[in-house]
Amino acid sequence: MTAKPIFVLNGPTLNLLGTREPEIYGTTTLDDIQGMATARAKSHGLTVDFRQSNREGELVDWIIEAREKACGIILNAGAYTHTSIALYDAIKAVNVPLIEVHLSNPYAREPFRHHSHVSHAAKGVICGLRAQGYEFAVDAIASLVGSQKGKS
Repeated sequence: MTAKPIFVLNGPTLNLLGTREPEIYGTTTLDDIQGMATARAKSHGLTVDFRQSNREGELVDWIIEAREKACGIILNAGAYTHTSIALYDAIKAVNVPLIEVHLSNPYAREPFRHHSHVSHAAKGVICGLRAQGYEFAVDAIASLVGSQKGKS
């Protein structure tokens, strides 16, 4: 039996990575990050299901889908991090570990970014490490689900 994938869910405007405010987010594209996360997951004997949406409801649907179809979730909710109680409620309803990821450090930015609804329901938070944060999040999910390197 094949292990369930890690859902890697990305919120609004993350499809513009590489060109959107590179001084904050870097020049790595979302496709680059997908490749990095996929390679890291493979090193743990896992796979990723990598998705992006600019729509809050679609992210909620994917989180709920993960309840049955994923071993864990990595979520970069983008601006919805600071506004979405719907994401919080969906995360609380799903019994799989979730790691919140941010490319930048929201606590070093505008005050409205200092609050996260997602953090209150997440198992852990990784921020400020740009694209490498996704790799660390894969490592964290692998550890939380008890996978071992090379296990398939």
